[in-house]
Amino acid sequence: MTNTSPDATTLFVCVTCKTQTAEPVSSEEPRAGARLLEAIHAVAGERRDGVTVVPVECLSNCNRSCTVAVTAPGKWTYIVGALDPDAHADDVLAFARLHQRHEAGLPPWRERPEYVRKNTIARVPPLPRSSEEASLP
Repeated sequence: MTNTSPDATTLFVCVTCKTQTAEPVSSEEPRAGARLLEAIHAVAGERRDGVTVVPVECLSNCNRSCTVAVTAPGKWTYIVGALDPDAHADDVLAFARLHQRHEAGLPPWRERPEYVRKNTIARVPPLPRSSEEASLP
C-alpha cells in the first residue's frame, strides 16, 4: 500500500520477526512479522487514510517481536512491540491513523488502542526540519 502525500505517516512492519513461543516454526510457514504485514494489508483494504505501510527486514527488537514503527516527517516516532499477527493488526492501523491526523504525531494517550499504550517500546522525538530549529534550546 502506498501513499504519495508528504504528510503521510509511515508504518514500518518488521517482516523478519519470529513468534515469542518456544515452538519451532516451519521454514515453509511465513514468519510472524510477515503475517502481521499481511493482516494489516487485509484490515486496511483500500482505505489508506494517509498511512503508507512499508515492510522492513529488521527493527532490532527481537526480544519483544512482532514490532512496528510509526513515523512521519517532523513528527514523533513510536516503536510498538509484542504484537500478535492474529490479534493486533486493527490496533496497529488505528494507531497509525491517529498518528497521521495529529500535527505532532502525539495522539492523546487515552485515544490510543489499549494494546498500543501498554506495548510502546519507545517514543523518539522528531528531527528538526531546518538547521535553525536544530540550534533552538
